[in-house]
Amino acid sequence: MTCSRFRTSTSSRTSCPGRLDLGLLALRVGTGGILAAHGAQKLLGWFGGGGVSGTAAGMEAMGYHPPKASAIAAGLGEAGGGALLALGLATPVGGAAAAGTMAGAAAVHAPNGFFAQGGGYEYPAFLGFVSAGLAVTGAGRYSLDHALGHRLDRHWMVPAALVGAGAAALAIVASRNKRKDDEA
Repeated sequence: MTCSRFRTSTSSRTSCPGRLDLGLLALRVGTGGILAAHGAQKLLGWFGGGGVSGTAAGMEAMGYHPPKASAIAAGLGEAGGGALLALGLATPVGGAAAAGTMAGAAAVHAPNGFFAQGGGYEYPAFLGFVSAGLAVTGAGRYSLDHALGHRLDRHWMVPAALVGAGAAALAIVASRNKRKDDEA
């Protein structure tokens, strides 16, 4: 692989597009695979998960209502968003779906502080930020988006998907928080 030198208005750098694309592939497959596995726990009971019924019971305990719909939405956000990221297909939508789902997970863990060892929101926040970052950067050359000529990865899709997922996550978390406050 050869690197080329290029100049921008602010700097002169060496560019190695092959390395960038390989890095995006590794980040997508790793993050997407983790998210898809978590979603499979929620939806299918795989990998020691509770399936929809077990996840619904957990969602109800966390204050998400209706619990079964919340379980399905969380599972689809993780499994579907993760699969799309891993494949590099409709990357803005997959990244936004995963990021929005992780915002809901982070809200549950927020009372425990930041760090994961204390039950905090560190891990879902990390997965959410990586997912959002991939939605913005795109999947790279080694992806289905690239192979399909970016038909499902248009520039306008990035803000639309992130704003839509952010608004949905905000509404769902606000509803949960209001319900939790009313119960207290």
